[in-house]
Amino acid sequence: MKEPAVSADPTQTLAFDTSCHLFDGCGFPAPGLHSFLFKPLWGDADSSVYFNKTMLLALLGSIIIVGFFWAAFAKPKVVPGKLQLVAEAGYDFVRRGVVYETIGKKEGDKYVPLVVSLFFFVWMMNLWSIIPVAAFPVTAIISYPAVLAGIVYIIWVSLTFKRHGFVGAFKNFTGYDKTLGPVLPLSMTIEFFSNLLVRPFTHAVRLFANMFAGHTLLLLFTIASWYMLNGIGIAYSGVSFVMVIVMTAFELFIQAVQAYVFVLLTCSYIQGALAEHH
Repeated sequence: MKEPAVSADPTQTLAFDTSCHLFDGCGFPAPGLHSFLFKPLWGDADSSVYFNKTMLLALLGSIIIVGFFWAAFAKPKVVPGKLQLVAEAGYDFVRRGVVYETIGKKEGDKYVPLVVSLFFFVWMMNLWSIIPVAAFPVTAIISYPAVLAGIVYIIWVSLTFKRHGFVGAFKNFTGYDKTLGPVLPLSMTIEFFSNLLVRPFTHAVRLFANMFAGHTLLLLFTIASWYMLNGIGIAYSGVSFVMVIVMTAFELFIQAVQAYVFVLLTCSYIQGALAEHH
């Protein structure tokens, strides 16, 4: 699996040395952080003004999503064609299965465009991991999930203040419940830090960690398949390659699940902001 990586050696362009095999006297070129760092395609990384592989994939992914739905709904038909049918199925799944089930139809309709956009963007960014040539999940770079989680966080906090006012929002964030008696201050403190500090962090890290770990495992078995392709190691290489196939299939499932979980939590936060505090 070829991936341009940042390295101390400017001539190195692969995530591992393809000339290194088992019994050749070289160690196993295990994947590491270098597998997640890419040379700029344009600009200079030292100046912080550059354009690299993950940015390109994020841009292409956005174009693909917009292009897909544009093509599907540009001229909608009463009897939908295949493309429109697929797009409607995806849109309806998020609308009914996530937004309506969590927020409700009355309040949820206005948030459908946001949640649909988040779902398909996250899913597309995850899918790059198993697409040839790209072979990298954009969400395995923490900055992308962090920005998405930040957008959700801003919407959630602003919506809470708008719906409940300052006092009501404070009660919402702290889980104020006077029936707790003496433990109320401790409970409010824990809830405050949990909601306003821990929640956006876990929202981003959950997606990032799953994609980071999944890509690392795929790299591990892919590199191992090539590394052991030598002498008697060919037998082990075959087993490792089977694991590549198994892990790819598993990643397909996880990629969809993580996109679903991300928007499900988004809807859960919005629902909590809209709910009346008693």
